[in-house]
Amino acid sequence: MLNSKVYGEQHHETVIILHGVFGMLDNWHLTAKALSEKYRVITYDARNHGKSFHDADCSYQAMANDLNQLMIQFNIDEAYILAHSMGGKTAMLFADQHPQKVKKLLVVDIAPKAYHAGHLEYIQAFKSIDFSKIQSRKEADDAFLPYAPIMGVRQFLLKNLEAKPEGGYQLKINIVAIENHYYDIIGGLNFQNIFDKETHFILGEKSGYLKETDKPFIEEHFPLSRYHTISKAGHWVHADNPEEFLKVVKEIIN
Repeated sequence: MLNSKVYGEQHHETVIILHGVFGMLDNWHLTAKALSEKYRVITYDARNHGKSFHDADCSYQAMANDLNQLMIQFNIDEAYILAHSMGGKTAMLFADQHPQKVKKLLVVDIAPKAYHAGHLEYIQAFKSIDFSKIQSRKEADDAFLPYAPIMGVRQFLLKNLEAKPEGGYQLKINIVAIENHYYDIIGGLNFQNIFDKETHFILGEKSGYLKETDKPFIEEHFPLSRYHTISKAGHWVHADNPEEFLKVVKEIIN
């Protein structure tokens, strides 16, 4: 079963939030808390991430099926889907296959296309560092430094470590499954249908993950697409400018 967290249980309408690769539900706590004033919000760890189950299959089809199962488990007929990066691709595939279950689709800083391999150093770090011998977060940070020079990126990646009772650390993520499916995760999506409901792409001004040239393919399958650019934000839009990001999300779902 997927590890999930529910906010604002008293509300009727539901927002489901999907995180990106190497992420987890905690990354979306502030957004979920803010939206829970008016909506029931469900965040969850994708398979092979956070505290969710590990499985050899880390494909988008498997992750879209997981989202469907989650909605069945919580008895949800229709929800607003807010999804970042890898989660955004999962959500687009889900919307293509289960359009009746999506009220509005909010995709954060990703296009349904193939990307260059930008995470290989991180995979290498997770595989080659002996975390069982690491005794502190500071040591883990130092060990990661050659693979991820930017402090914010390291802090994000290091959330995937958990302390072991006997000392040292271990990984929460299933790095083997993620590595085996890495080129699927950064690959393009194939759609079978046209999703004819509102689709909103929320982009970071400094990101470049979605370009003008991506729009014709997007609009072929998501004809009611609109684009919102968040100022002073990179790929982690919700973390870089949470205030503006939340304002836009609230305007869309209200």
